Amino acid sequence: MTSRLSPQSTNRLGFHYFPDTHHYTESDLRIWLPELRAFGAQWLTLLAPPDRAIPEPFISGLLQAGIQPVLHFALPPAPTPDPAELGLLFTSYARWGVRYAILFDRPNCRASWLASAWAQADLVDRFLDAYIPLAETALQAGLTPVFPPLEPGGDYWDTSFLLAALKSMQRRGRQSLLERLALSAHARTNERSLLWGVGGPERWAAARPYYTPEGQQDQCGFYIFDWYLAIARAVHSSPPEIILLSVGSRMKSEERFSAEAITRHTEENLALFRLARGEATSADEIFDLEPLPASVIACNFWLLAASADSPHAPEAWFQSDGSTLPIVGVIRQWEDKPTPETPIEEELPLPTFDEPLPPENAHPIEHYLLLPLYDWGVVEWHLDAIRPFVLRHHPTVGFSMAEAMLARRVTVVGGEGVFSDAELEKLRQVGCNVERISGDGTSIATQLEVL
Repeated sequence: MTSRLSPQSTNRLGFHYFPDTHHYTESDLRIWLPELRAFGAQWLTLLAPPDRAIPEPFISGLLQAGIQPVLHFALPPAPTPDPAELGLLFTSYARWGVRYAILFDRPNCRASWLASAWAQADLVDRFLDAYIPLAETALQAGLTPVFPPLEPGGDYWDTSFLLAALKSMQRRGRQSLLERLALSAHARTNERSLLWGVGGPERWAAARPYYTPEGQQDQCGFYIFDWYLAIARAVHSSPPEIILLSVGSRMKSEERFSAEAITRHTEENLALFRLARGEATSADEIFDLEPLPASVIACNFWLLAASADSPHAPEAWFQSDGSTLPIVGVIRQWEDKPTPETPIEEELPLPTFDEPLPPENAHPIEHYLLLPLYDWGVVEWHLDAIRPFVLRHHPTVGFSMAEAMLARRVTVVGGEGVFSDAELEKLRQVGCNVERISGDGTSIATQLEVL
């Protein structure tokens, strides 16, 4: 695979690894390192258990591949963790080559605290009572402490929490910590436009905590870093490094059969993926994104993979059954496009679900069950007939011919009057293995039973 990065650009691309601490074996590394390399990833957020180290071979394997781990110690702020207990872990990680440690997680959320602790006054200062000793221990060990990601908005408005925390550190005389502190931010799209909040408080001056007037925008989008960096500059003149977490558009479990949701998820994440990779964007593309400032050092997408029983499983780009979300195949196809230095007769267009994909498509969907969709809706007996088949084979179910082109195998429900032979031939031309099922509900159910 050829990198499309220019020499002047900076690659900040990364991912969140499994949302648990059970996949740090050498066999896990052998599975996932090739995928990360293929994407060109240079960062990986790992959940770090507080009572044991992630095995050194796993950490070393990432570092040798040029991937910097970002360790996230998602600790509760109360009871206060003992810095001495974590100091040895910090020292080991620093000796192995780890540079960044995120301490705590979303302290501006009620759910992160015991009910009695949340109700007390001076929440920010009480959090800093727990945070500062751990952050200084990390500094002494050779790590860069990262201020935890705050929930955008949150029960305690995140921009207010961050401003109060940084001012309190300054007031406490922790200038050395402030100078070396990095920030993190949840850069989810939150179903807003990709450009939501770009420009920060300087552009959206009327936005206030807990209140965003009509016609204004706030920090609750991908460009949350514009807001956080403005807050940091107001307290400390040097802009800190910032690591973006939870980047991108997410796939909800109830949306996996929606062509519109799949298209949105794919298009938005592809645009952000290219931005994180440092690729220039042209004016004729779907999104005209503002470039990332130099302070943004990592752009970690949610989510690389998850176990089948994880509540985050539908959001994983690589599914536990071996299939992938369509974004993976589209990125692979985009990566395989000729670079400008490659002599070609005509530049291939950006693939979308509104046009056929070329024959070299990587077929990110293993099996697609294509159903007819009429102007008045879906035939209910079709849904009844396919239920046993879906439970047995777990295909992706949808109504889009363009989506079906992403699948290795396509089972078509409907006769010539619904899906013509010419349409099925287009599927075969892009490498799909196609089978047609037609008839009434009972006939369809019987035919599906033998597949």
